[in-house]
Amino acid sequence: MILRHVTIDSADPHRLATFWSAVTGWPISDIDEPGDDEVLLEAPDPVPSLLFIRVPESKTVKNRVHFDWMPTERVRDDEVERILGLGGTVHEDHRLPDGRGWVTMHDPEGNEFCVERGRSERTG
Repeated sequence: MILRHVTIDSADPHRLATFWSAVTGWPISDIDEPGDDEVLLEAPDPVPSLLFIRVPESKTVKNRVHFDWMPTERVRDDEVERILGLGGTVHEDHRLPDGRGWVTMHDPEGNEFCVERGRSERTG
């Protein structure tokens, strides 16, 4: 079996996909438009794509599953600042004085995700 999509419930699929497209650099499918009930963010193979689906209820509790992102082109702190500029917010800061740790953030609809140390910040 292959994990094809990770599906995310959303109030506004196109708006949320646009945020995640800016974060990841992955394109929104050519057939998706604002107002659509389903919007696909096309990840590079073999990574599963993100599928945003409109649901009537809003998010009310903590996610049971979330993404842990590791920056490949920036260090963690620069990536956190970039995501803040795109509309994300910091939920909890778990950075440690020795450089380890992560930052838990929210996307524009309140879904949690973490930004870990970047590839260049890791040793061993």
